[in-house]
Amino acid sequence: MAMIRAKKRAARQPYFGKRYHTPGTAPGTLTGALASATTPVHIRLVDYSPEKLLLTEDAEITDCLTYIERDTVTWVHLQGDPPPDMLRTLGETFHLHPLAMEDVLNTGQRPKVEPFDHQLFLVMSLPVFQGEEVITRQISLFANARYIVSFCEGADDPFMPLVKRLQTKSSNLRKRGADYLLYGILDLVIDQGFPVLESFGLHLEELEDNIAESGGGRALLDRIHILKRELILLRRMVWPQREVITQLLRENHDFIGEETRIFLRDCYDHTVQIMDLLETYRDMAGSILDIYLSSVSNRLNETMRVLAVISTIFIPMTFVAGVYGMNFDRSNPLSMPELGWAYGYPVFWLLMIGIACGMIIFFKRKGWF
Repeated sequence: MAMIRAKKRAARQPYFGKRYHTPGTAPGTLTGALASATTPVHIRLVDYSPEKLLLTEDAEITDCLTYIERDTVTWVHLQGDPPPDMLRTLGETFHLHPLAMEDVLNTGQRPKVEPFDHQLFLVMSLPVFQGEEVITRQISLFANARYIVSFCEGADDPFMPLVKRLQTKSSNLRKRGADYLLYGILDLVIDQGFPVLESFGLHLEELEDNIAESGGGRALLDRIHILKRELILLRRMVWPQREVITQLLRENHDFIGEETRIFLRDCYDHTVQIMDLLETYRDMAGSILDIYLSSVSNRLNETMRVLAVISTIFIPMTFVAGVYGMNFDRSNPLSMPELGWAYGYPVFWLLMIGIACGMIIFFKRKGWF
């Protein structure tokens, strides 16, 4: 059992999930962090305007450079775990800051927004299900007035709904600029928290029902602890996203128009709702743990009460048996003369049974069991 639990702990998402270089490494280093990366990289190029759209799957980095110099909006998305050499080439092609590229390589960064000379660099956390476990994937974004470059670790592409909307000529994404595309990406990442939290709510209700019906067990306690752990990890990665939206709204970025700021305010409202739900579910998980511990304590008290009643019933019987178990000289007429009676043994058992029945009736009337 201990070995099984150890394997489960090893398979869980660690509390500290950030990749990092060896202390003392020069800032902007793009080597060594992805030695264990296994997800191949898929590059998608989307270049669009209100009149036309170009969608290229499995594009090359060199192909993207010709499009970002046009008046159209260009979106380059990298899905997977890009190796350091690819990131270095991409950074040189799009003039991306080395410190920002280092954060792309070392996933697990705290959500943030950092302005550079000609672009914004954003880091967001996308909560997703991996089997029955909830994890967060890092979304890295470079944005300016003409293009968006996005990175998402893992094999599953979360941005296909946006691609489908872009393929519709009448969609707002096609009619607006790169700032609205940035809003669309941020809105999708933030709203992904709602179905995840909905699943948490259903799980909490199920745990409450299990405790009410069966009182729980070791497996139920493990589920409660896993749920609390996932909520803590989710809060640590989702909470700073509200600061990201606030910073975008407060600071003056030239390529973000006033109309797009209105939509960003809606994103901020969604972050507030998600954090409210997250805090509520954390409190509920703590309350469920308290209910479980109270249930276990009550069951233990019930067991102890039954044992105490049984022990109390046998106390006088033990006393009587102990008295008659003493060795006295039978030649003395005062030394337990009843032992010589013809019905002494049956009377002894009648006395024992009478004492037990009397105490049981007394306890029943008192409502002690």
